[in-house]
Amino acid sequence: MSERKISPVVKGALEWGPILAFFVVYMKLKDQTVMFHGTEYHGFIVATAMFIPLLTICTLVLWKLTGKLAPMQIATLVLVIVFGGLSVWLNDPKFFKMKVTLIYLLFSGILGAGLLLGKPWLQLVLSDNLPMKPEGWTILTKRLALFFLGLAVLNEVIWRTQSEEMWVNFKTFGLMILMFVFLMAQGGLLKRYALEESAEDKTDD
Repeated sequence: MSERKISPVVKGALEWGPILAFFVVYMKLKDQTVMFHGTEYHGFIVATAMFIPLLTICTLVLWKLTGKLAPMQIATLVLVIVFGGLSVWLNDPKFFKMKVTLIYLLFSGILGAGLLLGKPWLQLVLSDNLPMKPEGWTILTKRLALFFLGLAVLNEVIWRTQSEEMWVNFKTFGLMILMFVFLMAQGGLLKRYALEESAEDKTDD
């Protein structure tokens, strides 16, 4: 099924809304506890419990509107449900924090495996929107795989050595900023290996 186009504002709200909602709820409840069935839950766990169904709903709405979900979106949702659910069930925030590490390790591993198998999975997903020569896709895939690996390591360092609030800020804003900087830094690569219009026309013929 081909992807249906929706408003960028709606798409952005569905993708980033749950993360921002998690941040808002956490900041409001970070110094509080909530009693539920005789058990005290820290604000972080309450924010996590809210985040899981909200992300699920937004992902399903995005699927309904566009008719398609990226593999990374599906993998992220599954890991959020599993590890976020463990954090809520066991009343232990570390599982939700580890989820970020596992997501980026998974992405890095998938891209790395594709390179080893000679299957440019990144190209298969993005080639329609980003026409580029095979050499460019190989370089971009290597860089992205290493970038995801670096994010996984960075997340481990931050959640294990820094405060909970520091990790929440990193997850909400730090990862977004790092991703933006990485993408902007690839401008030269995209320009260098971009397919020229004449070459595309020949291919179409």
